[in-house]
Parts: sequence; structure tokens; C-alpha cells
Amino acid sequence: MFKRIGLFLAANLAIIVVISILLRIFNVEPYLTAYGLNYQSLLVFSAIVGFSGALISLFISKWMAKTAYGIHIIDQPGNRTESWLFKRVQELSEQLGIGMPEVGIYESREPNAFATGWNRNSALVAVSTGLLEHMDTDEVEGVLAHEMAHVANGDMVTMTLIQGVLNTFVIFFARIAAFAVSTFLRGDDKEKGGAMSGFAYFGMMILFEMLFGILATLIIMWFSRQREFRADAGAARQVGRHKMIDALRKLQSAQHLPPDARGKALATAKISGYGSVMALFSSHPPLEKRISALQKL
Repeated sequence: MFKRIGLFLAANLAIIVVISILLRIFNVEPYLTAYGLNYQSLLVFSAIVGFSGALISLFISKWMAKTAYGIHIIDQPGNRTESWLFKRVQELSEQLGIGMPEVGIYESREPNAFATGWNRNSALVAVSTGLLEHMDTDEVEGVLAHEMAHVANGDMVTMTLIQGVLNTFVIFFARIAAFAVSTFLRGDDKEKGGAMSGFAYFGMMILFEMLFGILATLIIMWFSRQREFRADAGAARQVGRHKMIDALRKLQSAQHLPPDARGKALATAKISGYGSVMALFSSHPPLEKRISALQKL
């Protein structure tokens, strides 16, 4: 669910900013010439940095998830719940023809689950304790099938490629905009050049990277919403659509939880904020739309 995407986007943005700062410190800017910007060099530079950020985020995704959420990996099942969970993921991986992913549980009251990993044969599927407590085995099975469909579809790799392209354009246009603004601020006064001009350019560059990065997030979130429908359909094919529908309806019931638990659960289900601009930044479609799509299968 959202945790997988949030971690990926946060890591990607942080890596891009850090790389930009380091390259600036070491004055690695081959696109800057005495005559201004060399756009061809800038595009190549932007692609190298942009895809580096996305690929690094992908390769460390499992480590990030384990570290951020303290995931307990089930190497040897210690109870009936862990045994059932491990066996069901193993069965799904065999049905889908993919490698057995790592299976883990993490402490959280939120009914949540996510899958991540750099390829479909080296993934991680994690579920929260809240999911296991609030859903029955059929509903949990629907959620597991949904996450395994993400793995089988190669969604993380696809997202990485899209993110790499978007990073490229973010870096490319951020530097063009920063150069234009810093040149405008300097004007014809050459005394404002040198260190001050460089400082203004660097500050503008980071600012525009963040602003354009937000716009790029809109595209990533749109893609994420589309792939949720595909993962729902994949889960329906594997375990039956009624299990996936029941799991989604259980998330809908979170609206009736006490206020302290309701906020977190609704945020997890990604059904708050619809009908507003914030809906554009949601990684998941409204639950009612997902249920409707499953009923039409």
C-alpha cells in the first residue's frame, strides 16, 4: 500500500538532493560553459543523475522497509499465524511462477501490507499486526494475493523506470530555471557574479528540484492508482474476487472506528481527501471504485 510508495519517493528525492549537493561541492557541472548552458550535455547529465537516484532507491528498498518499520522476517515460523502466512505466500509465489519473497510482520495498529524489492524474484511482503488482528484469513489472503500481484507485475521496476524519466526532466528543467533566475538577478552587474551568483544558482536549483519534484509526484501517483486496479484484478484471479472485495470492505469499516484509530486507518486506506486537490496526490483509488471494478470482472 502507501508505505511502499512513500518510502520509494522519499528515498528518491533525498538521494537526488544529496547527489546534486555533492556534484555542486565538487564542481561537477559539465553543462555549464562560458556561453551559458549546453543543453545536450545537461540532458545527458540529468539522465545519469536521475536514473541513479531511482535505481539506488529501488536497490535499497527492502533494507529501507526493514529498517523503517522494524519488520520481523519469518525465517522459521514460530506460531500458527506465521506458519499460515508463510505457507500461503509460498503457494501464491508458486502459482505466479516467481521466486519466494521474504515474508515479514511489523507492529502497527493500522491494517496494512506492502511488497517491495528490486525484482520479482527477490521481493519482500510484509503485513502489519493490525491487519492480522482485524481481518479473517480469507480477507488476509486477498491482501496477500494483491501484494503478490504487485510483485509478479514488476510494479516496482516499472515505477523505477518512470521515476528515472521524471527525475531526468526535473533535474533538466530545474537547472534551466535556476540558471535563468540567477542570471536575471545578476543582471549586467558583473560585481554580483562569482560566489554570490553561484550561491543564488545553487539555492534556486534545489528549490526548483523540489517544486518540479512535487509535479512529478502527481504523475507517479496517477500511475500508482492505475496499478492498484491491476493488482486487485490479479488477486481476484488467484484467490477469487470475493476475498479481495471483503478485504476492501473491511478497510471501509475503518470509518466507524474510534477517532484515535480512525485517522490512521483511513490514511492507510487512502480514502480521505477525495473530492479535493489532495486526491491527485493519493497513491490509491477510492475503495468504492476498487470494489466496483472488482464486481465488474
